[in-house]
Amino acid sequence: SPFFLDLATQVFLALIGAVALMLLTGYAGQISLGHAGLIAAGAFTTAILFKEIEAPIFVTLPASGLVGALLGIIFGLPSVRLKGLYLALSTLALHFIVVYLGAEYESTRGYATGVLIDPPSLGPLIIEDPRLWYFLLLIMDILVVIFAINLVRSRTGRAWMAIRDRDVAAEALGIKVSAYNLSAFVLSSVLTSVAGCLFAYFRGFVSVEAFSLLMTIEYIAMIIIGGLGSILGAVFGTIFVVQLPYVIDILVDTLQVPARLTTYMFAIKYASFGLVMIIFLILEPAGLVGIWRRVRDYFILWPFRYKPLGR
Repeated sequence: SPFFLDLATQVFLALIGAVALMLLTGYAGQISLGHAGLIAAGAFTTAILFKEIEAPIFVTLPASGLVGALLGIIFGLPSVRLKGLYLALSTLALHFIVVYLGAEYESTRGYATGVLIDPPSLGPLIIEDPRLWYFLLLIMDILVVIFAINLVRSRTGRAWMAIRDRDVAAEALGIKVSAYNLSAFVLSSVLTSVAGCLFAYFRGFVSVEAFSLLMTIEYIAMIIIGGLGSILGAVFGTIFVVQLPYVIDILVDTLQVPARLTTYMFAIKYASFGLVMIIFLILEPAGLVGIWRRVRDYFILWPFRYKPLGR
């Protein structure tokens, strides 16, 4: 149905950004609160190039990646000296700067309600049908996931994980911590900005209101709920978080919640991400991928399960 088709494409669209954040935070151990700002950067790059020079997707897509790389270099440099909360605050500045510049462009050019973008075209084929978007985003996701899986198995991925676990020991082993930290920011920013470009074309509309801090919280929830340090966890987390608001709506309709409470639905959905993250951090730190591994191992070992020694 159109509803489930739209829901699937939303998952596919969000997955690219979730994998990018998983590489940065789950594997490289770098905290970022500027994810929505990077998506906004890719979306506004696309909108500006389309409105000013009518650039096709073959231009806007790589241009969004280049803008993301530039922002990754600029805001990744603090990772050489800063850690933890201080690094998170520096990336939060990225969000506000990009959103401010986007708002300035909207007001200067007279796009008071946002920038409209025509559907992209691949030669004679105009990508407007939801089914075309489904397959296009599915192919993009497959390529990104395969790339990420192979990247974390490479020398770069192993260096990121070594720095994440113990940066002092990694540096003692000859790993250039600053260079690898910067590379993680640049790569994650490129993927995220490309996701922003696709977001702009898919929605056909770019406005600063779409890139609030709630979007950043949603992406953080995806990697925490899915399970840090796992590409499969990014997939599980994206599916869970994208579907969560719709599940809440279904529960409200099923339980026949009083009408006076439905006015607080936005606040309920906003708070649900934090509540679910707390539950997973306390009860299931490994996330959904941890549950998946236990279920998988149970059926693999059944009925000959291993018994602990001494029993």
